[in-house]
Order: sequence, then C-alpha cells, then structure tokens
Amino acid sequence: MDYQDLKDFYLEKKNQYGQSVYKQISRFLWEAKEYHRRDWERNPTLGNDHEQSWRAFKGKNLEKLIQDILKDEMAALGLEMVNGHKLKKRRQLPKQLSQVKRDLAIDYYECGLHLPDVDVVIYQPDTCKVLAVILSTVTLRERVVQSRWKVKLLQKAVARRFKVYLVCADDDSTLTYNYPPKNAKAFAETDLDARHVLTGDDIDLIENVKLFDTVVDDLKIAQQLKSSE
Repeated sequence: MDYQDLKDFYLEKKNQYGQSVYKQISRFLWEAKEYHRRDWERNPTLGNDHEQSWRAFKGKNLEKLIQDILKDEMAALGLEMVNGHKLKKRRQLPKQLSQVKRDLAIDYYECGLHLPDVDVVIYQPDTCKVLAVILSTVTLRERVVQSRWKVKLLQKAVARRFKVYLVCADDDSTLTYNYPPKNAKAFAETDLDARHVLTGDDIDLIENVKLFDTVVDDLKIAQQLKSSE
C-alpha cells in the first residue's frame, strides 16, 4: 500500500460522504490499516512490527492527504502550499521556494538560521511570504510528546510572524469529552493559533479548538490581516 492507494481510498469515501468526509478520517484510517497489514504480511522488508510500520506510514501520509484536501481551496484563495520537509531537505530549489524558505527560517542568533520542523507551509506566491504553517498528527497525545517544546520555541521565535495550526485526526480521542490528559488539553487550548480536528465525534469546542472545516475560514482571516499590515 502506498500514498496513491490511501488517496484513492479517501476519494471513495468523499464520493460517499461529500464535503463532510473529513469527519470520517479516523474511521477510514482504521479501514486502510487492514489493507496495509495485508501488504505488510506479504512483504518481509517492511519489518517485524506491523504497528510500527503502520504508524510511520499513516503519520507520513496524513500530511500529504491534508495538502490534497486543501489544494483547491488554497488555489481559490490565491495561496500555495509546499511540504515543509521538502524545503528542509532540498538544497536546490526554484527561486520562489528559495524565498519562501528564507522567510520561514528562524534566526537563532549565534546558532544561525534554522527551519522549524513543520509539515505544510502555506504562502503567498506574489510576495513569497509565509502565511501559516501546519503541524499534522494522527493523535494529539503523540504530538504533545514529540513537539510541545518545539512549538513553544517556534511560537517565541516567530513572534507571530505567521500562524501555527495543528490538524489532528484525534485517533486516540484525546479531544472528545472523555477527560483528556491535562498536558494534551493545555497543548490544544493554549500553545497554537488553532487546532483543527478531523473527526465526526463530539469534541470540547472552544475558541481555538475547532473542526477541520473551519481551517479555510481561519486562513482567510489570516490573509486579510496580512494584507493590512
């Protein structure tokens, strides 16, 4: 199973559920996991632990799926997207992306310029200025462990130069009404500009914890604020 298989699976669900398909992401990932397991069982090069192989697969490909879901909406707003890891890894970039990379870079003074660890970068193609970055994760609890200190540093370093959003499938139901851990709840409510959740379950919606269908509205507001600076 590769990303195209996952995307095709998503498009099948979109034909079934329409624009609310994002609410089915967690459920369809569970279904896709069985297809991935069959491939894993037939391919010994994928390792001895299916759970580990699946976690790596879904984490890497969720960010690609988010880009594909948002692609048409971003084009309608006159915005473009690029994978943050692509900016980080490639030394030779087209002129436009080189300028985006420079705008994204954070100056750590004596430690030099460094790119933050983000999954998707949304930018204005006419100015090459970064409007927002997206961190994507299947489970919020996992991202808290991996990234909370990075987000704190990023938040301080960018000094609100661009928005920082989290898109989460909430695969472990951390944001539902089942009393999420305090550190995960704090991360969801205070550390970022907004958390957009890919779920159809009830979640504790507050000002900065929202459903995924509001991400475009948030980007429109950020775009308006940027243009008025």
